Amino acid sequence: MICHYTATPDATRNMPTLDLLVRGREDLPGPLCQLGLGRDGTFYVVASGRANHAGRGEWNGITTGNTNFIGIEAENSGRSNDPWPAVQLDAYHRGVAAILREVGRTAASCCGHREYALPSGRKSDPNFVMDDFRQRVAAILGGSAPPPLLIPAAETGGRSRPTLRRGDTGQFVAELQRRLGMPDGPDVFGPKTEAAVRAFQRQRNIVPDGIVGPGTWSEIDAARAV
Repeated sequence: MICHYTATPDATRNMPTLDLLVRGREDLPGPLCQLGLGRDGTFYVVASGRANHAGRGEWNGITTGNTNFIGIEAENSGRSNDPWPAVQLDAYHRGVAAILREVGRTAASCCGHREYALPSGRKSDPNFVMDDFRQRVAAILGGSAPPPLLIPAAETGGRSRPTLRRGDTGQFVAELQRRLGMPDGPDVFGPKTEAAVRAFQRQRNIVPDGIVGPGTWSEIDAARAV
């Protein structure tokens, strides 16, 4: 596995480089990775075979990165003012661990592009500490990592409302759909409602994870009050 970031300056959208990753650039044909990772933790399948993501380099004695490594391009500019959302980093750890488990490899088979690339210094991505990243992946593989934290129920507007995500049903889903104006059907949180939630979150400059927790409920209430 080789971890990358996209270096795209647009920090307002979830996965603006997806088309580029599929089609490539003038100087480098696509696909440019096997997987894309959006800011909300969503993985996008870009290619199932070889991809032009690695270039010249070496890790653990393997030099055929484009052919023999799975490249993940995570949406991030790499700038100091573009922090990694916790939901995206958690998905990065768990996605890498899942693939390594499937192919019978350990966390040592995961590297950053800057660690693989030759000559040394040719690449700078990703901009987090890869030893820490591998330790987290190893903990997940070993079963010692804590489960992901669930968003607690929301206490907003004098009411207790549950965190909602795709697959939920009931009166609070119906309320959410009315507030967003994009129902899927009778009280079902389906893909259309999730898309509407993500769009609303982007408009309000919060992480577009498609989950309606305390922060999103508060923004929905605030939008209605305007």
